[in-house]
Amino acid sequence: MTEAQALQRLLAWASPAFPIGAFAYSAGQETAIAQHRVRDSQTAENWIKGNLQSGAARNDAILAVAASREQGNADALGKLADLCLALTPARERHDEMLVTGDAFVAAARAWPDPVHRRLPSPCPYPVAFGAIAGAAGIAAEAMLVAFLTAYVQAQISVAIRLIPIGQTEGLAILAALEPLIAETASSLARATLDELGSIAYAADIAAIAHEMLPTRIFRS
Repeated sequence: MTEAQALQRLLAWASPAFPIGAFAYSAGQETAIAQHRVRDSQTAENWIKGNLQSGAARNDAILAVAASREQGNADALGKLADLCLALTPARERHDEMLVTGDAFVAAARAWPDPVHRRLPSPCPYPVAFGAIAGAAGIAAEAMLVAFLTAYVQAQISVAIRLIPIGQTEGLAILAALEPLIAETASSLARATLDELGSIAYAADIAAIAHEMLPTRIFRS
């Protein structure tokens, strides 16, 4: 695959228009907004940044890299899927992982590849994204740039809709986090499972507490 073809695939797979239903999930940010912990563009940026540096987004990226490496091994992919779900502390996040993952696999079948037969069913989103990108011959760093940018864009969309902040402020957050996305993708492209770990406790607690919100717009 040429670099141009890899870019085409990543632009499609990481696009907000790719039909995985990510728009329906906030990954706990809705709770943080309801509690006024995230209340403006600066606190939204800090929330997203924390998850990238030391929270679920970082773990998901490491799992995606591992799935990329193991894309040819069905048994290893199944174990990665189990590990991914074991690291997910909230029931709603568990459901989000599986719903978006299975939707990603179904949509990615438009690009036929034997890897689809090796994926576990159900398949968590990071494992699906990483394995399918790896099977396509896409480099881990490029895959992570797309994967993490999609995560950041989805979180910004939550902030735009709920705080609310304007589109311009949302784009400013994306621009501000570009260097961190690139740095994280570069460092985690060589990461191993030994580097898994999270200290973003506030985000985990927010995800757990989400189901108790009296009024909810998002599913997680």
